[in-house]
Amino acid sequence: MRRLLLAAVMFGATAGAQAADMPDFLRGSLPGNSVPTANWQGYYIGGQGGIGTSDMNFTGSTHNVAANLLSGLEMEQQEQVSSWPIMGKVSVHGTGYGFFAGHNSQWDDIVLGVEFNYLHGNFGGTGTGSRSEFFTLPSGYTDSVTYQGTATMAISDMGTLRARAGYAYDCFLPYVFGGVALGQANIITSAHVFGNQVNVNAAPGFTNVPFNLSATDAENSHLIYGYAAGIGVDVQLPAGFILRAEWEYLRFTSAVDTSVNTARLGLGYKF
Repeated sequence: MRRLLLAAVMFGATAGAQAADMPDFLRGSLPGNSVPTANWQGYYIGGQGGIGTSDMNFTGSTHNVAANLLSGLEMEQQEQVSSWPIMGKVSVHGTGYGFFAGHNSQWDDIVLGVEFNYLHGNFGGTGTGSRSEFFTLPSGYTDSVTYQGTATMAISDMGTLRARAGYAYDCFLPYVFGGVALGQANIITSAHVFGNQVNVNAAPGFTNVPFNLSATDAENSHLIYGYAAGIGVDVQLPAGFILRAEWEYLRFTSAVDTSVNTARLGLGYKF
């Protein structure tokens, strides 16, 4: 019996010494080993570039300029020519560059922060359309009317104030964000209404009256506003640098209903 106990003790001591020499992933159980979390606490700043698509709905964008142009005319009062839907949706690609700056607060793996993000570029596009109608007015005139419209929206600057929430895993920080958006745009809308009025009851038989009306309204450096949302990931590099990739969705409310989707790459530095 003593020999069995002595052999068991010697075997246990030998096995323990061998286990101490084994690699960590063989010596211990994996669930007990935690992944180190990088420090994301503090201020950061960086630069970025991006490509994106502007989706614009130009339907109704020339209504106001056409309504002012036709104000008081019988054709507008009876047929609402300025409300005819003459344009639709347009998608245009663009590029931009800018910067970002913010601050993170960290609780274990959870990172919350605020950030200002800015992009300068060439986003927006142009829509055109026309519609022709033939109708008789109560005054006795029979009108042949063509309504043409052109609208251009060029967005040069976009900025967002965001709230961010991320989960830190090793040197990676995947995050989501949302906030308010402001932009600067040049918006130009033009209306052209032309045609003929014929009164068959007028002496000496009929009267043919051609008309040709046009007007343009320009809003330069116009402030537009909306909201922003998106996802991204930050990666910590040596010496405090941060590599970033993200997707952002912007929605603006203006005379032209506009949304901008951008994919961005950035390089920053955490203080």
